[in-house]
Amino acid sequence: MRVYLPATLPLLRGWAAAQTVGPAPVTGYAVTAALREWYTAGDAEELEYAAQRLAADAALRLLAADADAARRRVVLAVDTEAVRVRDDLATGAVEVTTEPAWHQVDAALVDEEESEGVVTAAVAAVDDADLGDEDAQFVVDETQGVELLWWAAQEIAEL
Repeated sequence: MRVYLPATLPLLRGWAAAQTVGPAPVTGYAVTAALREWYTAGDAEELEYAAQRLAADAALRLLAADADAARRRVVLAVDTEAVRVRDDLATGAVEVTTEPAWHQVDAALVDEEESEGVVTAAVAAVDDADLGDEDAQFVVDETQGVELLWWAAQEIAEL
């Protein structure tokens, strides 16, 4: 199963150095039954994109918890079967129950440096958005217009 794991650049560096992603369990997003039901009009590619965007939103919360991290969302695309669906937590949420080895990482999706302003504003607003503030949600939604750049597994060291 393809799982999208939210991260930050410091987390990515640590995982790359350790050659594993964890510690387990790691929360991520994937195409689950609930995601298919929620996104009824999408084909397989659109559903994968929706799961990736959910992970990018979750990366905002990780950035909010790490004041020193560069304001760039990171999402790892990992292939693993060690997955437990957690649609009870959020639509498309899953737990990766064992630490994926680095060879299971297919790619990293990362904001380009020019998007740091939009991401910084979203990080500052994400908690209020989670509490229902519509203005804050608007700020967070601005990140939907920012595409993440795809870095193949062998290119991650360049980041």
